Amino acid sequence: MKQQTPNSPLSAKKNTADNEDRPKVRFVTIDEESDGQRIDNFLLKTLKGVPKSMIYRLLRKGEIRVNKKRTKPEYKLQIDDIIRIAPIRVSEESNPVSTQLKKVSSLENHILFEDDCLIVINKPTGMAVHGGSGLSFGLIEALRALRPNAKMLELVHRLDRDTSGCLMIAKKRSTLRALHEQLREKSVQKFYHALVKGHWSTKLTRATQGLRKNDLKSGERVVVVDNINGKESETRFRVLKHYEGATLVRAFPVTGRTHQIRVHCKVNGHPIACDDKYGSEGFTAQMNKQGLKRLFLHAASLEFTHPKSGERVKFEAPYDNALTAILKKQTYKTY
Repeated sequence: MKQQTPNSPLSAKKNTADNEDRPKVRFVTIDEESDGQRIDNFLLKTLKGVPKSMIYRLLRKGEIRVNKKRTKPEYKLQIDDIIRIAPIRVSEESNPVSTQLKKVSSLENHILFEDDCLIVINKPTGMAVHGGSGLSFGLIEALRALRPNAKMLELVHRLDRDTSGCLMIAKKRSTLRALHEQLREKSVQKFYHALVKGHWSTKLTRATQGLRKNDLKSGERVVVVDNINGKESETRFRVLKHYEGATLVRAFPVTGRTHQIRVHCKVNGHPIACDDKYGSEGFTAQMNKQGLKRLFLHAASLEFTHPKSGERVKFEAPYDNALTAILKKQTYKTY
């Protein structure tokens, strides 16, 4: 075996290769597309394969700086900011989302609208909007796999994992900012349909109980009514149909609190069918016998001003087979 001497050509070649492979300091200048984005979210997308915990650690230690200064994860980037990223080894995702997975490929059929600004999709029940908490991927990761050439795809808002229906995804930073502004100004109208227990009175048109997140000893997070320390919340309701022992209602969340519609239905005596957190065991068992195995909460329609055209647009998401089937089994009741 030939031994390398420190000054041999072979050794010099190896050292050169090592230097080329060694990670270098990176400088990234922020353009219009990333203006207003949180730095932690920007880095998660830029440094593929680097876990969020490591990104937070690098920010905390000052190995990632903005304009030569330390910064916090919640800092919102501005045009012409210069990010200095210390040498770190960035590994590409070892298990990228496969477009051959049935769950991923089927999303193409769920897209209600798409242009160069945004996607509106009818999110299927049981799919989280993003990966994490033991989930290898969610809807946004699946869409990125389906649209590998898209410069960016970001969630505009969220839906619970078991809730289906209209969901917006921005394809441009300017679109994301514009839609977030509309959400803050409450000019986006989101209407949900829910099948609830019992006879919902047509006089019950508004729920305003304050809501507070509560962590149980098991680690599970639930939302409880708290009119003193809870956040101000409002949901407006309208009866769509009365059935024997159940009511189909339309819910319009004026505020956007976690589990807001589900808790407001429960506290008013009408839990949603098959709600495993806030439901009625008896009502859920009754619905299970009739074939419903999923939460009956569906984001049925979405209305907003298109960021590019300025036109008011509305999209409606049809029920899936499970929701359609359970409604056909209900007996319509008139009063």
